[in-house]
Amino acid sequence: MPDLTIRPTAKFIILRTLFAGLIFLALEISWFTRWRENHQDDLLHFLPIVAPMVFIYPAVYALRRQFTSVTVTGDRLRLETGALAKSTRTIQLSKVQDVRVDQRLLQRFFGVGNISIETAGEASRLVLENIDNPQAVADQLLDRAHQV
Repeated sequence: MPDLTIRPTAKFIILRTLFAGLIFLALEISWFTRWRENHQDDLLHFLPIVAPMVFIYPAVYALRRQFTSVTVTGDRLRLETGALAKSTRTIQLSKVQDVRVDQRLLQRFFGVGNISIETAGEASRLVLENIDNPQAVADQLLDRAHQV
C-alpha cells in the first residue's frame, strides 16, 4: 500500500492572507488620500513602510503548515513538526485504538476538521489540526490500523 501523507489545509492561510491584503490596501489608500497631507502626526509618515507587516501573521501560519506533516508508512504513523528544531513522534498503527473527528462551525463550512488519535499505552492524544476531508482521512487511518 502506498504511503499516505497528511498536511494541514491551506484554506485558512489563504483567508488570512486575503484579510491581511485588505487591511494593507485600506491602510495604504487611507494614507495616500488623507494622512499624507496631514503633517501634524509624524508617526503616520512611517505607515507605508510599516503596513506590509500585516502579512507577518499569515506568513507564520504558512511556515508552520510547510513544516508540519504526518506520514503513514507501513505499520507506522510519523508526525514531524518544526523548521529549525525538528520534533518527530512515531506511533505504531497496531496501537491505534480511537480516531475522532472534531469540526467547529467554520471548519465545517470549509470542509476541514481536527483528527484526534488515541493509542494504547499512552495518556495523551495526537491531534492533527485543520485537515481537509477529515472523516475520509480518519476512516483511512483506521483501515490501515486494522490491516496491520
